[in-house]
Amino acid sequence: MKLTRRNTLALAAGGLALDGLAGLPALAQGEAQMGVVVKIGGIPWFNAMEVGIKKEAEATGMNAWMVGPTQADAAQQVRAIEDLIARGVAVIGIVPNDSAALAPVLGRAQAAGIKVLAHEGPDQENRDWDFELTTIEAYGKAHMDLLAEEMGEEGLYIVYVGSLTVPLHNAWADAAIAYQKEQYPKMTMLGERFGVAESVDDSIKTTQDQLRAHPDLKGILTFGSQGPIGAARVLEDREVADKVALVGGFSPGQGVKYVKDGTIRGGYIWNPMTAGEIFVQVGNMLASGKEPTDGMDLVGVGPVKVDPEKKLIQAQKLEALDKENIDRLVDLGL
Repeated sequence: MKLTRRNTLALAAGGLALDGLAGLPALAQGEAQMGVVVKIGGIPWFNAMEVGIKKEAEATGMNAWMVGPTQADAAQQVRAIEDLIARGVAVIGIVPNDSAALAPVLGRAQAAGIKVLAHEGPDQENRDWDFELTTIEAYGKAHMDLLAEEMGEEGLYIVYVGSLTVPLHNAWADAAIAYQKEQYPKMTMLGERFGVAESVDDSIKTTQDQLRAHPDLKGILTFGSQGPIGAARVLEDREVADKVALVGGFSPGQGVKYVKDGTIRGGYIWNPMTAGEIFVQVGNMLASGKEPTDGMDLVGVGPVKVDPEKKLIQAQKLEALDKENIDRLVDLGL
């Protein structure tokens, strides 16, 4: 009997429980299982990814589901992975919060014969493959070019990331900042980056604090889907959106209002629903004993580059978060 129920991770004092696992029907003999552990459950980005996971699971017949921790916390991801190891899944998908913290438990998964597929984790140790829908350099540069344009290529800006341990957010920030220093010398980054962009509340507080401390602030660049939303609320409330350029990636349905009124000047994303589909497509391949090959087609993106040495599956598929494109993305359910 095919399993399609959603499994979400709930943490309570004294232990970890996977909601929906108790009393599930017996699995069909030989049915491959895959659990995808994301950074945090319940936010629009990963809700859309879950839709893609379910869609491709239905298409392939694979028993795949998403596990969404209640907080963006590496310890919760570790506990979720431990549960999946105990369950004996064929493949574990991971969107890492902290690559170093996850390396030991992913090593145990591999030792148990489980394939590990990462996304947003090209430098993750103890994974079999990683897939990306843009390059680090292209994503960082695209956002910096847009921020520079909106700031008139001069002035003070700050940078948000999901947390200081999220590998890809920080790699994007590194690429964007290095590019700014090279291409836009009249712009200056204030202080260090802030690890707040996976939380609307934390992004609100940091934006409030930075506007008080730096009334001449001209730009906010954020990597992490909740950063633009929290910052936009503050800019709108203080009526300074025309003076502070806010740029970053977010879930279209969550930020469409702010794009249309100009509070968020724009940004770029890949489709998280497509990422969910690819998790299952590649996971099903790995569970069947097959290896990715250069030029193979992935759902939603077409032919991809495969680097067998880096164990990297590389696509390039960005969507602009601007007034011309935002309604189309919302209509797709993003």
